Amino acid sequence: MAQKENNRGTYEVTDLTSLEKLEPVRVRPGMYIGSTGTKGLHHCIWEILDNSIDEVANGFGDRIIVTLNKDKTVTIEDNGRGIPTGIHPVKNKSGVEMVYTELHTGGKFNNNNYKTSGGLHGVGAAVVNALSKWLEVEVKQKGNIYLQKFHYGYDKELKRDMPGTPATPLKIVGKSNETGTKVTFLADGEVFGNVDYKFEIIDERLKELSFQNKGITLILRDARKDDVVEKVYHSERGLLDFIDYLNESKTVLHKEPIIFQGEREINGLMVSGEICIQFTDSTAEHIASYVNNIPTKEAGTHETGFKTGMTRAFKEGSKKLNLLKEKDKDFEGDDIREGMTAIVKVRITNPVFEGQTKTKLGNVEAYSAMNDLAYTKLGEWIEDNKELATVIINNAISAAARREKIKKINEAEKKKIGNGTAPLAGKIAVCTLKDREFTEFIVVEGDSAGGSAKQARDRRFQTIMPSKGKIMNTEKQKLENVLASEELRIFNTAIGTGVLENFKPEELKYGKIIILSDADVDGYHIRTLWMTYVYRYMRQLIQNGNLFIALPPLYKVYKITKNGEVSKYVYNDEELDKAKKEIGKGALIQRYKGLGEMNADQLWDTTLNPATRTLQRVTIEDAAKAEKMISLFMGDVVEPRRNYMYNHGEF
Repeated sequence: MAQKENNRGTYEVTDLTSLEKLEPVRVRPGMYIGSTGTKGLHHCIWEILDNSIDEVANGFGDRIIVTLNKDKTVTIEDNGRGIPTGIHPVKNKSGVEMVYTELHTGGKFNNNNYKTSGGLHGVGAAVVNALSKWLEVEVKQKGNIYLQKFHYGYDKELKRDMPGTPATPLKIVGKSNETGTKVTFLADGEVFGNVDYKFEIIDERLKELSFQNKGITLILRDARKDDVVEKVYHSERGLLDFIDYLNESKTVLHKEPIIFQGEREINGLMVSGEICIQFTDSTAEHIASYVNNIPTKEAGTHETGFKTGMTRAFKEGSKKLNLLKEKDKDFEGDDIREGMTAIVKVRITNPVFEGQTKTKLGNVEAYSAMNDLAYTKLGEWIEDNKELATVIINNAISAAARREKIKKINEAEKKKIGNGTAPLAGKIAVCTLKDREFTEFIVVEGDSAGGSAKQARDRRFQTIMPSKGKIMNTEKQKLENVLASEELRIFNTAIGTGVLENFKPEELKYGKIIILSDADVDGYHIRTLWMTYVYRYMRQLIQNGNLFIALPPLYKVYKITKNGEVSKYVYNDEELDKAKKEIGKGALIQRYKGLGEMNADQLWDTTLNPATRTLQRVTIEDAAKAEKMISLFMGDVVEPRRNYMYNHGEF
């Protein structure tokens, strides 16, 4: 059979492309930093920061300074040993140039330089260089100050512009008796779009790092405005300070947290673990886990091992204390962890992460080590604290009974659905499509807005549920009351997943769950109440990216002309002046006080039409912060909330 001659019909060796040096990072940045949005932008800071943390965590320094500069650059400086400045005998390049221009180059592939490290693949520094317009490295070492600059510029060897190309050789620019590394980089707007660093995101990360590395000092300077803001982070109690911070807005069942640490060698791999636990009167558990200072928001083997060991210890404790009666249902791990806040911290040589962004640990050795550590230490703690252990175990037995109750309620609801008697008729307007890849479930504030939304929607793929107003604050309610709420039962039945440990993601009927509320204080409160419910009872919807906030416009700026109306919808105050200039002289402003003021066409154009609306995906970027903020705003403890609102009056 003859081969096709046209250029689309053949596949030759000349069609193959080989990316050179740092080009792979530039072409596929998501493979290295997760995304090119806000998350990826901040990940560039984490990559450089992780290298500095590895130095201080291994005892080679005690101070790191992160500075946000006016020109959108970031500077990260430590007083560690400094990147090697000598010339490599084989590569004939300085250590600085190797680290910043070659992937998989670093001092962490063996255990000679770092007992443990967060930067593992030897790509972090080079990746940041590849995604920057320019980057410079200053190293204090051997009595000298060395400097080298890199940029997106002409590569003499390849004879074309390349990312991360050395702009200068490494040269001595001064003298110093100190040691350390200072890196300054300008993230490339062509990669990230808006180069806008969020102070609160960096603030939270440095706060966590100070808790995990007691005794070190971290400094965050925001020099983007004339009034420089500086925060200093330092913890002498480590995880004890961390758990106080996480539980600040909760009522704790015991003042002194449970804390223990230990080392285990498994298959020749050393695993050092530290665990801090405190039980509260909440019905939700929260575990913040870390490996070599890296937050593992997708958990992994260390967290699973901890849970298994903890369950074993408390099950054996319940037998020794004769707490389980014949009529009692045996409790499970989820039951014993109800109301628990825990920090699981692991240091491990040669950790195996899933992906460059290091969100999940894979080492089986970590599972075995943390399982044994938790089982042994908690067994000893139960022996020494029988009274408090009894309270915790009795709570677990009660939780097991409630779990059984939930299961029966869910089964009853499913039977109602099967018999056509579920409480949905007249409550929601159901779409005709059944494929969740295309369907949306929209919770709309108020009956009037719900009526408009029902008229405005595309009935093929959009289901509308009008919300009567403010649902209960589920953070403060007992489980039985939450399950008895008619509105929440309608929501649960409609989306189909179940709640808590009975949550089944495969039974979700809609790809997008959208909360649509007014752009005012009451609307924000309603939005927060729904997000609190989903976070506590259906957290996987957030983790899987199914929960969204619809952003309705605040204003309509318009002008009547001979040819009809010229208009523009505005979603925040910052855009208002710009819109007035665009519309021109004689522009009028309509302020929307609520969704109910919009007719169906306006609601479709601004908020429901996928082609023109603005949706904000709800994510858990930082599980520890999310947990704290939900408890802070929706919990019973008033003082921390008052302090927060006083300090952030314009948030």
